[in-house]
Amino acid sequence: MFKNSFNSIFTTWLAGLLALLPLALSLALLGWVVSLLNGLIGPASTVGRLFAGLGQPFVSSQNLAWLLGTVGLIVALYPLGLAVQLGLKGPLSRLFDRTLRRIPLLGNLYGLADRFVGLLDQKDNADLAAMSPVWCFFGGDGTAVLALLPNPQPLEIDGRAYHAILVPTAPVPVGGGLLYVPVEWVKPAEMGMERFTSIYVSMGITPPKPPL
Repeated sequence: MFKNSFNSIFTTWLAGLLALLPLALSLALLGWVVSLLNGLIGPASTVGRLFAGLGQPFVSSQNLAWLLGTVGLIVALYPLGLAVQLGLKGPLSRLFDRTLRRIPLLGNLYGLADRFVGLLDQKDNADLAAMSPVWCFFGGDGTAVLALLPNPQPLEIDGRAYHAILVPTAPVPVGGGLLYVPVEWVKPAEMGMERFTSIYVSMGITPPKPPL
């Protein structure tokens, strides 16, 4: 009887824990993101000291100077956005390509970041918008992989029809592999590019819609 009572108490406690666990994990993830941003652009970081330097002529407090400099930079991004929309994006990209891409290591990092931003900026990437998310079942009924189908037209290889698919890597979906798989392995995935990208960026935390 005592054992049954203990099991009932433990089951009730476990139910409460499982109900609270998603909220706890969300708060922990939020705290990690805030901590990461504070380390990257907070008042004590290198970038944060740059922001503080922008606001230092107007206020004496370092934290207040950092806040003022950060707000000033955010406001300054608006006219820059207007200039980009009016045609500055092309010359600015060419300038960065001629300078940053030629610097060892920094050029590689800039190229990776530029490709990632291009992946998210679907309005200026017609090729990416033309791709469609698909499920690929290796072996016909084996491992399921979420991929992109660049071209719905199959390609004949050695007398058999194949689809070219792009399998991205998580959490940075600008890399990956190009595979040619039999057309019967490929099924459409009922989702848009935004959902597809969020699944890979979240490393699977964002669940996809199960294939039919």
